Amino acid sequence: MVKVASSTDGAGKIASWDYDVYFAGDRGAELFYDVRTPGCASSEAGAGRERKPTASPSAPGVPPGANMNVFARESQIDVMAAAAGLDPVEFRLRNMSDERMRRALQEAAKAFGWKPAAAPSRRGWGVACGIDAGTYAVLAVQVAVDRASGQVRVERVVCAQDMGVVVNPEGATMQMEGCITMGLGYVLTEELRFRGGSCSTRTSTPTSCRACRGCRDRDAAVPNDAVPPQGGGEPAIVPMGAAIANAFFDATGVRIYRLPLDPERVKAALTKA
Repeated sequence: MVKVASSTDGAGKIASWDYDVYFAGDRGAELFYDVRTPGCASSEAGAGRERKPTASPSAPGVPPGANMNVFARESQIDVMAAAAGLDPVEFRLRNMSDERMRRALQEAAKAFGWKPAAAPSRRGWGVACGIDAGTYAVLAVQVAVDRASGQVRVERVVCAQDMGVVVNPEGATMQMEGCITMGLGYVLTEELRFRGGSCSTRTSTPTSCRACRGCRDRDAAVPNDAVPPQGGGEPAIVPMGAAIANAFFDATGVRIYRLPLDPERVKAALTKA
């Protein structure tokens, strides 16, 4: 669980940011966006405070904690962009001086063919940024939502990734494609269920391949020979939750704050809205 409180000023700049994460650790919670008011980020590094209110056991997913934190941060950034009436890519660039992330975001937007529009534009487009294992990853996605069935179909994914010096370009591409496939699984179908304080999910059925059926993806490593080789096995997984949730909002005008985006949860959210 993550709680975020934030604000923007009249120029669409982030004025304050306060972030608490429970049960997941703070991996991936770093804030690479600029906060206009000094001292208003939630820690010295602009990351998040980790809270542990109980002794309940928990264990990591892949990557540990980062999926949850990036989902929360990038969803909140999208909430702020919509409230400011700004295009999600434009809002991010307006509040970002980190050159590595700017380049990755611009490359992803260019490869995707992104056309600026404030959400919800009804196109079903979404974007999210993340850092993991020293690698900067940006995903841009396009979704279609079947309101009757609650199915969210991911039609297109573009990944741009700055992982420093790329030693093996073919291997890097395969890792990005594997991350996209795994990310689609956890975002759309995979859930742990609990009963009486115990986890009732006893087996794990692979769902990633089913989730990515019919999805087209395009991957690009952003050249950066100034940085030594960084990790490539997990970074592109972490922005997937927020990218799809943001695209869902763009398609429907409805914000979902919990994963996975399975048909039951989607229909409930649409009905409530």
